[in-house]
Amino acid sequence: MYQRIVESVLDHRLPPGTRLTEDKLSSLFGVSRTRIKPILVRLANEKIVTLTHNRGASVSNPTRQESIEVFETRRLIEPVLLKRFMERAQAEDIAYLSNNISQDRQAQEQGHRHRAIGLTGEFHLYIASHAQHDTLNRLMHELVTRTCLILMAWGSKDKVLRKEHAACGCQEHRQLLDAIRLRDVKIAQELMVAHLHTIESQLNFSPVTENEFEIEQLLQD
Repeated sequence: MYQRIVESVLDHRLPPGTRLTEDKLSSLFGVSRTRIKPILVRLANEKIVTLTHNRGASVSNPTRQESIEVFETRRLIEPVLLKRFMERAQAEDIAYLSNNISQDRQAQEQGHRHRAIGLTGEFHLYIASHAQHDTLNRLMHELVTRTCLILMAWGSKDKVLRKEHAACGCQEHRQLLDAIRLRDVKIAQELMVAHLHTIESQLNFSPVTENEFEIEQLLQD
């Protein structure tokens, strides 16, 4: 249940503000409400879900300040994880990242936006999970999920939907992979920081109209 909800956020299929009622979740997953509550508490601790008295749970809607803090934190820890990853990376790790970029580009070209979004996050998570730093790796999983919420809440829709814009992420990942292949830690770290700055610069903190979404979107392909 936890993984299903997180994956739906990562794939941009479960937008901020979506209500997660215990009754609907219980019915959706075929479990009792007593099993739902601990999952919601865990998600709330990770800032993915917001628990409100008399209203229940809903997918968190990050504020402007929270969004800025998430990107500041990512720029602090991802260069560290990247350096550790590059010190340990084997041929199969390079091949995995290369394949990830190819799949991402293919998904974009075929119009499979949710798939492409998931692959983009997977690129960063693979580096974190193979850097052999358990504490920062756990933090990165939370930050990447919260980044997806931020992009859904504040991302510029016209830019996100343009194919030439969507390809930029693949291009920046490819440049980063080239630096990893060359074992040039300094350049790789600079590229990572610039990449995160680019993503943050595309946020638009103007007020938007909130839409209601149903939890059944968890089952969408």
